[in-house]
Amino acid sequence: MLKRAGRAPVLQRVVGAGLAGYLKFVRRTNRFVLDPPDLFDVIAPDLPAIVAMWHGQHFLMPFARLPEHKAKVMVSRSADGEINAIAAEKLGLGLIRASGAHQQHQIAKRGGARGFLEAMRALRAGYNIAMTADVPKVSRVAGAGIVQLAQRSGRPILPMCMATSRAIHLDSWDRATINLPFGRMALAAAPMIHVAPDLDAEGLEAVRLDLERALHEVEARAYATARTA
Repeated sequence: MLKRAGRAPVLQRVVGAGLAGYLKFVRRTNRFVLDPPDLFDVIAPDLPAIVAMWHGQHFLMPFARLPEHKAKVMVSRSADGEINAIAAEKLGLGLIRASGAHQQHQIAKRGGARGFLEAMRALRAGYNIAMTADVPKVSRVAGAGIVQLAQRSGRPILPMCMATSRAIHLDSWDRATINLPFGRMALAAAPMIHVAPDLDAEGLEAVRLDLERALHEVEARAYATARTA
C-alpha cells in the first residue's frame, strides 16, 4: 500500500515540493564555504561541464552553481526519481529523465539511450549536466556511461560534492545523507577530467577509475571542510 501511495502523482508533488522547501531552508541556515575558495573562477573557462557526484550525496547539488549557470539534471524514472525531479524543478534545474543500467539490454527500458542524446544536445546548447556517477544499487563505483558522454560530447567531467557539518547518514545502498540546518556547508570540486575522443576501451576504463578516485577524494574533502571551516 505504501508503494502504491508513493506512486500517486498528488503525493509525489507534495513530497517533492516539501523536499525542495526543506533543502532551501538547509541552504539558508548553513554557512557556505568553497573548496577551493576560487572554485567558480577556476571552472569558468571549461563550462559547460558534466557534473559528477555520488548517489545519495546529490540533494544539495542544485546549490552548486551561480545564478547564471544553466543546468539540467539527469533523474531516473522511478517513483523516488519522480519526487527528486519535482524538487529539482522547484530549485531551478531542467530535467533529463533517464537511468543508468548494469546491462546493455536495460538501457532502452530505463530511457538511457534517449537520455544520452538529450544530454548531448543540452551540452551543445550550453547547459551543464549534473548526474550521479554510480549505477543503480552499486554504491561508490563509477559507471562507464558518464565517461562515454564526456568522450562523445567533448565536454569535461567535473567531480563535485556538497556536504554539511551536521547530517544524518542512512544505512541505504547509496549511503544517503540527510543534510541538517544550522551548521556549515562545503562545496568541493576536483580538477576537471578531459576524455580524449580517440581513447580505446582500455583508456576509457582508466578514465573511469580516475573519476572514481576523484569522487572519493572530493567527498572526503567536502566533509572535512564542512567540519573544520
